[in-house]
Formats: sequence, C-alpha cells, structure tokens
Amino acid sequence: MEQQHTLHIVDGSSRARAEQAHLGFDIGHHCEVYADVDELIAAAPDRGVVIACDEEGRGSVAQVLRRLAYAGLWLPVVATSSDPRPGRVVAAIKAGALDYLRLPLQVERLAETVVRIAEEAEAYGIARRKMIDARNRLATLSPREREVLDWLAEGRSNKMIARELAISPRTVEIHRANMMSKLGAHHAAEAVRLRIEAHLDGVQASFA
Repeated sequence: MEQQHTLHIVDGSSRARAEQAHLGFDIGHHCEVYADVDELIAAAPDRGVVIACDEEGRGSVAQVLRRLAYAGLWLPVVATSSDPRPGRVVAAIKAGALDYLRLPLQVERLAETVVRIAEEAEAYGIARRKMIDARNRLATLSPREREVLDWLAEGRSNKMIARELAISPRTVEIHRANMMSKLGAHHAAEAVRLRIEAHLDGVQASFA
C-alpha cells in the first residue's frame, strides 16, 4: 500500500479546491485546502506537497514560493492551471515549482507526481534553502562585482577579466575582494558554488 501524504491545495476557487481535494482523497492522500497563500502560511505545515493554482485572478505560484520562503516553510510546490501556457510554465519552474499539472487533474498524473516529489521533499527543502540563501547573498553585490563573479565562473583570471571589462587588474582585485567579502566566501571556488546554487543561469532543474 502506498504511503499517505498530505496535499496542501491552494486555489482561489472553492469549486476547484473541492474537486482537487476529492481527487486527492480518492488516491489515498490527506488533503487540506486554502483560499490563498496567507491561509497556508497561517497553518504553517511542516510536511506535505503544495498544489498551487497559477492562473491570473486566482494566484501566482511564484508568489506562493516567495511567501513560503520568507516564512521559512520549505515545502515542495506543484503548479496547476487549466491553460498552462509555455511562458507561465517556465516562470513557475524558474521560481522553484517542481512540476506543472493541467487542470482538471488526472488521477494517474497526480498520483505519480505526488509520490515522486514527496519522496524527495527533504532534499528539495535543503536545496531550496541553499538557493534562497545564495540569491540573497548575490543580491548584495554591485553590478561590477557581479560581472567579476560571472567571469570568474567562466574560469577567467584577474588579467583576463580586466581585459573583458576594460579596467585595470588592480581594479578587478578590489571588486573581487569586495565580492568575496559580501558573499562570505573564503576562496573563488566557494563564490562560484554560491552562484551555481542560486540557479540564475536558467530553469531550475526538477529533482526527478
């Protein structure tokens, strides 16, 4: 028998919430429903999978993820929409959603997604915390310090970065030192690792 998981369903439509909860119960999981992310945060669940609507007028998954991170709730999030347009799907995945399901939900697809993601919830939480921490640190950098870090990640030396940015090697050293200090990095590899953990080069990978 498959393990029961808790589905936290966030949707501005009471009918949609009821339909999704009914389906979740049918496949053997416990469901909690919320009209918006504020209700979810007030409940402060420490486990489960969030199923969040990503449609105009009914909520944004990116907003849900931001709010959960701010509240220190590291739950895996799955986006849902009756019209999953490519742009919204990409935006949701970039924000940290682990999957994107079309409404109305299909039993097989939902069951597979919940089991896969729930099994990796702990790893997701750790990775998500690292990503948010890395992004917060990188946000403290000046544009020039960020450029130095980007070129450093490409394996460029100070002299090579100086040529790329049309500044002196000494100026690169100053920006590099400031960058390392702000990031709390003790060596270049640690600064580059933070940049990678921030997932700023493209769509965040699913933990499939």
